[in-house]
Amino acid sequence: MSRYTDAKCRLCRRQGVKLFLKGPRCMTPKCAFEKRPFAPGMSRGSRRRLSDYGVQLREKQKVRYIYGISERQFNNYFVKANRIPGVTGENFLRLLEKRLDNVVFRGGVADSRSDARQMVLHRHFKVNGKIVNIPSFMVSVGDKIELTDVGKKHKKIKEIIDEKEQLNPPSWLEFQPEQFTFTVLREPNRDDIDYQVEESLIVEFYSK
Repeated sequence: MSRYTDAKCRLCRRQGVKLFLKGPRCMTPKCAFEKRPFAPGMSRGSRRRLSDYGVQLREKQKVRYIYGISERQFNNYFVKANRIPGVTGENFLRLLEKRLDNVVFRGGVADSRSDARQMVLHRHFKVNGKIVNIPSFMVSVGDKIELTDVGKKHKKIKEIIDEKEQLNPPSWLEFQPEQFTFTVLREPNRDDIDYQVEESLIVEFYSK
């Protein structure tokens, strides 16, 4: 699968909004978007007006960059969401939220989704007692996600945990600090999305 290897901050500048792709750094003055809040290759204040199609495309790309997935994966998720009864846009966001790498990030064990993806790939997490190294693995209600023995000794993970007084996962996840386990209590819903997104624009983009 193709992977974006250019500077992540260029994605934020291109979209005209912070995507928080680099974790805590995005909250500091070192953030490139704070220094240069205009598109790459353009001078300050020269951002051009977008057509309706351009607005829809930008919204699609923004969400794709946030979750760090390929164009093919993104399209497949939308096709699947369109087949599920209910509101397509909300179904689509729900599928993205249920990815294992996103659950690890939402749980607060990783600073960013890209870090969470790497941790999953390196076999640092188990789902219902079995090691899972597939970032796109879909969790279900009742699933328990926990660190492996190797994961508990991982330097980066230990630093993140030690820096935080307590982990504050979203309400659809329950954290048991004694076992350091996350349990999926329910399906994530629209109110659990903590970034600005107009999923209706994505639905319009794929409906053409």
